[in-house]
Amino acid sequence: MSYFDAASAAPLHPVARQALQASFDEGWADPARLYREGRRARLLLDAAREAAAEAVGCRPDELVFTTSGTRAVHSGIEGALAGRRRVGHHLIVSAVEHSSVLHSADLHEASGGAVTRVRVDRAGRVSPSAYAEALGPGTALACLQSANHEVGTEQPVAEVARMCREAGVPLLVDAAQSLGWGRVEGDWSLLTASAHKWGGPAGVGLLVVRKGVRFAPQGPADERESGRAAGFENVPAIVAAAASLRAVQAEAVQEAARLRELTERIRARVPVLVPDVEVVGDAVHRLPGIVTFSCLYVDGETLLHELDRAGFSVSSGSSCTSSTLTPSHVLKAMGVLSEGNVRVSLPPGTGEEDVERFLSVLPGTVSGVREKLGAPTAVTKVPASADALVVDALGRRCPIPVIELAKVIGDVPVGGTVRVLSDDEAARLDIPAWCEMRGQEYVGEEPAEHGSAYVVRRLS
Repeated sequence: MSYFDAASAAPLHPVARQALQASFDEGWADPARLYREGRRARLLLDAAREAAAEAVGCRPDELVFTTSGTRAVHSGIEGALAGRRRVGHHLIVSAVEHSSVLHSADLHEASGGAVTRVRVDRAGRVSPSAYAEALGPGTALACLQSANHEVGTEQPVAEVARMCREAGVPLLVDAAQSLGWGRVEGDWSLLTASAHKWGGPAGVGLLVVRKGVRFAPQGPADERESGRAAGFENVPAIVAAAASLRAVQAEAVQEAARLRELTERIRARVPVLVPDVEVVGDAVHRLPGIVTFSCLYVDGETLLHELDRAGFSVSSGSSCTSSTLTPSHVLKAMGVLSEGNVRVSLPPGTGEEDVERFLSVLPGTVSGVREKLGAPTAVTKVPASADALVVDALGRRCPIPVIELAKVIGDVPVGGTVRVLSDDEAARLDIPAWCEMRGQEYVGEEPAEHGSAYVVRRLS
């Protein structure tokens, strides 16, 4: 079995396992107590904090350990907004942030705050000038991930941080995906990360608040972790998280070069091996181990199951999964194809032979899924006029509306139109994406009695 979902959770690093086992005997006691066992636990906790701070590039007293990366994000945003409430209530986030950031933004907005969601380009990258335009006298906080968790695109953090600093606005960086590869450059103010992303144990997050940043922890007061992270510290897990962070960063340069070659091989060969595929994400500014592509006319959930049966664990941002009926917010913000989406994220140590086997298995797997979808009987084509067709795909989920559009586009003359009737949210993204891939014109969306009508004009 080849595990290709390291962006969700990296396998436990050997150093983390060793540190975890070793610290069970010394780090089980309360590090706040003054007796011998407590002092031993405190020494381990302090050493872990220093090691993590060195890896991040901050002072040890600026860093606290939380129970997860999500908790670090929530605490960081809440505390920064509360600390600067006299300045204003305006929050800036990018449209492709992790859900933990976007959920915090939604809550802030529901509580009366203002939120600007900065758009990204088709590669998933923000424009620093867009952040500069969003900054205002009432801006309390800006948030920007260092790299995207779904497509691997790296963001211009240093430039955005400089603009925020000039405007007197703190920037919170979600570094969950990138910290294992090295420090986040730039004059950022707050940073969050999660140990299970770099091969540490789950249940350990980092929250860094630079000196001078106004910060007011929210929730009941607690003396743990400088009052910024409530609850008893899991010292063995924290020790393992810090030890593995140092270890993966020490290996990062060599391993990054190796994984970049493997992911570049996937990026280059998948479109050759599999027809009607869109590789998404920035081709240059991206993390070493992540490559994401979307396949036309494919049910994402079925594709993942078939790849699992073939021995590959991958993930998807497709709308056609058991957990959601709407496209990934990241793919939606980028305006790229969402159906049949596959994210391959290689863990350190992935072998060349595993990638080659994946490339040999993928074409037949996609072809088999497409063949199974075939021609659904519930979808009918109704002629509207000599140069127009209506495809009734109401009640059918992706990728059926796009499949039926592809079947009939040749039945209208050049300049003719096809109106696709659909009540699936994914059609709003996937039909325009299909048009761009196939050189047809997406005219737009029109209201319909049920769902919407998506109008496509044949150009060739």
